[in-house]
Amino acid sequence: MSSWTSPTGGGYWVGAQPIPSRKLTTSPTEILHIAIAFVVLTVDIAIVESGLVGSVRFGDFNPGAVFAGLAFGAAAALTGFLAHEMAHKVTAQRLGFWAEFRMSPIGLLFSLVTAIYGFLLAAPGATVVGGMGGVRDWGRTSLAGPALNLVEGSVFAAAGLALNTQSGYSGGVLFLVLLAFINGWFATFNMIPFGPLDGRKVLRWDTKVWVGFFALAAAFTALMFLIVYYGWPIALGGT
Repeated sequence: MSSWTSPTGGGYWVGAQPIPSRKLTTSPTEILHIAIAFVVLTVDIAIVESGLVGSVRFGDFNPGAVFAGLAFGAAAALTGFLAHEMAHKVTAQRLGFWAEFRMSPIGLLFSLVTAIYGFLLAAPGATVVGGMGGVRDWGRTSLAGPALNLVEGSVFAAAGLALNTQSGYSGGVLFLVLLAFINGWFATFNMIPFGPLDGRKVLRWDTKVWVGFFALAAAFTALMFLIVYYGWPIALGGT
């Protein structure tokens, strides 16, 4: 890995531009970090979704709800988190850079604590990229994760709409629209142009791309929120 330099003008340049390659690599360290982060996030989401802490506290433990929460947590962690990070990794590696996921033990512990209190603030880790070149490469790599979340969310939303009936949500439809909302939220949140979030790098690369994508992701997430809580007809302007 090349060492970082700080060019005039605040660019992201680091060493010479590598030759693009389609070779995808991993390591035992990355696999271990991904596995730990995935399991912790699955449990986090299951705790929040099933109301586990509250049910135990008030003597109303429901194993079925816990299992359903774990299933949903695994699906949400797989599509919202893992697919997002792998999109960053694949994009960076196909541009010719070294890239692997590294978990954040403090972030994972913090996510577990917040889940116990009934909400989730997760910072499980990040895809670390070595030898990154200019702002264009940073922007494209950073946009890949939120873009995949938005694609996944759209697929889940379309599937939920196709399966929905006027008689109300089935468990499967609610499962799909919740996954759509979570993926939309991941896309929107990560596009905030602050700190280490993806949005800051995309904004520095191309303001128009950032504005357009952020507006699209925010609108999609807001629509999914309305659908989750009020149903398809009301959210889409019907009765």
